[in-house]
Amino acid sequence: MSPLRILYLGLAVWGAVHPMYWFVTHMRDTGTGLSGLMDAWYVNASTTGLTWDLTIAAIALTLWILAETRVRKNWSALIAIPATFCIGVSCGLPLYLFLRTRPVT
Repeated sequence: MSPLRILYLGLAVWGAVHPMYWFVTHMRDTGTGLSGLMDAWYVNASTTGLTWDLTIAAIALTLWILAETRVRKNWSALIAIPATFCIGVSCGLPLYLFLRTRPVT
């Protein structure tokens, strides 16, 4: 495996673990669960803007994944879509780049 692929994989793991740590910490501290976490995403203009920024980036990434997967027939790369929406762009993008840079047979 190339150093670049290892870097993409490391970023995907970091992008899954680090944000999730903060999400779980918030839910544990407030006791409000997932609905409280989602409410916190819209608590002020700054967080609302960031939420929309990430949502738009996730949609753009999804369109790119779908378009390239159709051409390259790298069907396993589709796993990056649920990773993007269930974990975040910080996991989905490097995961897709990791999967995209592997040799396709």
